[in-house]
Amino acid sequence: MISKTRSTTRPATSPAECFVYITLPGQTAPVTAGRFQLTADRMGTPVGRFVYGRSYLDRGEAVEIDPVELKLARGTTYETAGMKGVFGALRDAGPDYWGRAVIERHVGKAPLGEFDYLLESPDDRAGALGFGLGPEPPAPRRQFNQTIELEKLQKIADELIEDENKKPADAKAAQVQELLLIGTSMGGARPKAVVEDKDGLWLAKFNTAHDRWNVARVEHTMLTLARTCGLSVADSRVTDVGGRDVLLVKRFDRSKTDDGYLRGRMVSALTLLRADDTHNTRERWSYVLLAEELRRITAEPQRHAHELFRRMVFNGLISNTDDHPRNHAALALNDSWALSPAYDLTPTSPVSVERRDLALICGDAGRYANAQNMLSQCGRFLAMRPWP
Repeated sequence: MISKTRSTTRPATSPAECFVYITLPGQTAPVTAGRFQLTADRMGTPVGRFVYGRSYLDRGEAVEIDPVELKLARGTTYETAGMKGVFGALRDAGPDYWGRAVIERHVGKAPLGEFDYLLESPDDRAGALGFGLGPEPPAPRRQFNQTIELEKLQKIADELIEDENKKPADAKAAQVQELLLIGTSMGGARPKAVVEDKDGLWLAKFNTAHDRWNVARVEHTMLTLARTCGLSVADSRVTDVGGRDVLLVKRFDRSKTDDGYLRGRMVSALTLLRADDTHNTRERWSYVLLAEELRRITAEPQRHAHELFRRMVFNGLISNTDDHPRNHAALALNDSWALSPAYDLTPTSPVSVERRDLALICGDAGRYANAQNMLSQCGRFLAMRPWP
């Protein structure tokens, strides 16, 4: 999928280009890391190219954007035709379903191109990356909506959901603009916004009128249960907003300081597995393969492999069939990478009492979430013997 040599094929269309910014470990202001170009070949296939800037590579504190596909290298142009030409680490920094829907309302057009989603998404995106057309990055955002404004944000989200079947231009422009500026870049399909309190940044996840149960309270309960079971999970709490529950999940990729927010780099398991969202790479959606990728990039491979195994078992026990590769990530708060805390732990009603399948392969029998299958490959999670 990735080639480290320059393409000899002349692009069939004019390329779209932007600069990629990164906030380095221990800093609160971004610097320019490199340049990303998206074009199409003669067959119309999107092709992405990325090159690190020489001035960035000259920095002693420079770090790689992605430990798998975009390692630090001088004089190298990376190229990909996967994920519509967008490198996995860059796509991880872009909006998912909810954020894309809000951006489409704001722009007045749907759908947009992958390049447009990167440029239009706000500065609260997951991880440490940013995108822009200027060679110098803009100043980091200093002001965020506060938790006391959750009721207003919830009403805006409700109106956007109710307007879902209307044309983008019919949405209230002021409200769309407001929600866009307060946080839509975090992944997932549910309505959400980024808010701030004295402890830092939180991802607010709202219930909707179409939910079959109190999703906010159930997800908080699963996160609490996982922590009780010894898993590393994101901090969370539920707050009442106008008689409705809102789940607040602490941003583990941000740390508040007197000078602003430190940012941790993040890449999804989808990126680590060199896979995409289509059926073409579904065979790489695997806990076993993810454990091996974590062994290659982390400083404590056994600890993270054991953590991933426990997380896999927990997802099977609660029937979390939404455990797709975007709901797992590697996080780098400094120079080294680690498995991120667990998040998006949501149970589903089992289709069958006799069998439960997860989204990722668990062992020799594929996605079948039973004890025998999960223990069949425990050695590749660096386990010398099965867990009791």
